[in-house]
Formats: sequence, structure tokens, C-alpha cells
Amino acid sequence: MTKLKVGILYGGQSVEHGVSINSARNIESYIDKNLYEAYCIGISTRGTWYITPSVSKEIEKGSKLKLHLDGVNPRFEDEKGNALTLDVIFPVLHGTDGEDGSIQGLIKAMGIPMVGTGVLGSSVAMSKLVAKQLMQQAGIPVTDFLFFRHDQFDEISFEAAKEKLGLPFMVKAANLGSSVGVSKVKSKEEFDAALQDSFRYDDCIILEAYVKGREIECAILGNNPPQASLPGEIIISSNYDFYTFDAKYVDGEAVKIEVPAQLDEKTSDTIREYSIKAYQQLQCEDFARVDLFLSESGKVYVNEINTIPGFTNSSMYPMMWKDRGVSFTDLISRLIQLGLERYKNAQRIEKDFQSSLKF
Repeated sequence: MTKLKVGILYGGQSVEHGVSINSARNIESYIDKNLYEAYCIGISTRGTWYITPSVSKEIEKGSKLKLHLDGVNPRFEDEKGNALTLDVIFPVLHGTDGEDGSIQGLIKAMGIPMVGTGVLGSSVAMSKLVAKQLMQQAGIPVTDFLFFRHDQFDEISFEAAKEKLGLPFMVKAANLGSSVGVSKVKSKEEFDAALQDSFRYDDCIILEAYVKGREIECAILGNNPPQASLPGEIIISSNYDFYTFDAKYVDGEAVKIEVPAQLDEKTSDTIREYSIKAYQQLQCEDFARVDLFLSESGKVYVNEINTIPGFTNSSMYPMMWKDRGVSFTDLISRLIQLGLERYKNAQRIEKDFQSSLKF
């Protein structure tokens, strides 16, 4: 049987560049080598694309790639002129220019099947502001929030935020992940520094009410209909004020993960219901991880959706499906097949319209 050629796309121009490398390394390692031939395509921090022998942080040691946008035979070409035609691309990019719809649009223009959420869902889910607004419209509970553009900096009032959101509250870059550009504000003295930090990474920031309670995550897989795993819980060390970047990726002692989370059946069902509803409302496809809060009073809030969740050794998404009997290898295979199925189904849509228009 001929193996399918899978392009693992990793790296990227994002503050989450390193996280992407770790995720992609696991996918390359666990992909079913009896079914798929993996080709590793790294995007450097400068935005240059390379074919690399394996997933590596030394992306620029690979061979530079050119892209041929050909409706019949879309392909890459290395520096020696060797063509690389792929059957499907698996983007393992986190954050800016990787998870926000830009790369998804390029892959769509190439006419190559792709794993994961497309242009619309990626861009919508990446924007914490738009995602919250859409979830509110669908009756999905989200925390109270305010938002500001950079040109409104002088109009941002600590007192107004305190009145609306209470203390403490969170300040976040609106289009970023992995807790980069995120601060917990407990006093006026911390406010300006938090604004400056978030605006370093984005032109739009969000101020959110802080939820004292539990950090819950739920893994979604599939389309029509999607399935939800049992929720998992992130238990954060008291050494951290919230789930920071270092707590997620640097300090191995910072968190304890419970899969499944210790929840009563009613709460678990509510979390799964809201997770699927949010996934569908934000036009997600194939897979995503939904992050939620469970307050001390038992109220569930959807925080955000990650359309390309981490696949590192400590990542919750593969852990939650492993708990349901789906191995890392089987999960990767399922995701590839979902992307291929969606691409095949999309071919029924007409792209030509015969009219009497003269040109």
C-alpha cells in the first residue's frame, strides 16, 4: 500500500515557536509509519520555510522551500529543484500567523487537504474578543469583560475596570495563546505594567473578571457530530497566581493534571455540552481543546478555544483522548483522516458559474 505523504508544518513567527517544535516532534514520533510518510516543514522565526530531515529547533539548517501555486499540481520545491508533492498538511503551529487563519488560507489556496479548522474558525477562535462575543450571542456563559485598542490607551481607567470586573481581574492580549501577554491585576500599582505587557503583543487587549475556582479542559474531536472527551483538570501550584507560560511549559512541578477531572456527572455533562456548543458556534473543525472555568459556586464559564492544541508530553488534548482509549498514534491517524474527508466533501461545491456575462 502506498503511504500518504503528510507534511508536518511547525515553528512559525510566533512567541509560541518553541512550543510548536515540541508538539510537532511528538507528532513526527508517533505518526503511524506504516500508513504515512512524514515530511517536516519548518518555518523559521524570520518566516522562511525549510524542509528539514526531522523536526528540529535548527530549522535554518534545512533546505529552503519554494511554493508553486498550481491548481493541478500544487507543490513545494527545494533549493536543488526537487519537487515535493504532499497528500495532506498537518499544521502544528501555535499562535500568531499559525493558528489565526493566515496559514490556513495559504494551504487552502494551494489546494492541498489540511488537518484542522479552516480560515474562518481559526481567525474567530484566535480572537478572544470575537470568540467571546459570538459565544455570548449563543447563550454560552463567558466571564464579564472589557476590551480596548492601542489607540485608546489613555482612555483605559483602572477604577472603571474595577467597578465592572471586580478585583482581581485579568489583562490579556486578545490574539495570543500560552499565557503570553497575560497578567493578573490586584491593585492600581500593577495596572499600567499589565497594560504595557499585553499591548507589546497585540493592538487589542481584553480585561476579564477573574474566576476563583478550577481550571477545566475538554477535548473535542470530529465533525457532524463532534465528540467531547471527559473533562480534565489543571491543578496549579500555590507558587503561581494563575496558569502562566512557565507553569505550562517550563516548571515541571507547577501543575498536577487529573484526567478525568473529579466532577459529578451533572457538572461533567454541562462542561461537555458547552464545549461542543462553543466548538460549533466558532466554526471549528476536526479537533480543538476548550478551556473552561468552574467557579467555587459551581458555575461553568467557557474561557477560550485552542484550534491547534499542544501535542507535547504534558499536553492535555492527547491525554484526554488516551483516557478514552485512543492512543497518540490512533489520534493522529484519525485527525489526518478527518482532514482528508472534509477536503473530499468540499469538492462537491461548484467553483464555476456559467452565465451570460461577457468578458
